[in-house]
Amino acid sequence: MTSSIGWGRTRKGRRSELLEKEFEAAMLDTYEQAKRFKYYPIYFLRMVQEHGGVGAAKRLLAAQSAQQGLFTLWELGGLDFSMEALLLQEKFQPLFSEAELAEAHQRLDKLGYFKTSKR
Repeated sequence: MTSSIGWGRTRKGRRSELLEKEFEAAMLDTYEQAKRFKYYPIYFLRMVQEHGGVGAAKRLLAAQSAQQGLFTLWELGGLDFSMEALLLQEKFQPLFSEAELAEAHQRLDKLGYFKTSKR
């Protein structure tokens, strides 16, 4: 029995690791998408490269207020490409705490994200 429990934890750990890698790739893609708007969030890119996708997102969410990048995306009509919108996708939610998800939701809600789209 002990070995099957250990194996289950290993498989869960691998799934989580794969999900984190997928999230990081999606975070890097948000940078590429922002470039379509002629917006180049270099600080965001450096954070993802330095801390990984999940680490960068957690740091950004822990800040007392939303970063300028979110407001820039809002002004450009690109909130779909925000880190906040990305982590609220159902598949990525297990990577974050309820408080972090609530903070992302609140930031987007303040900008009217949920009123203007079918999310």
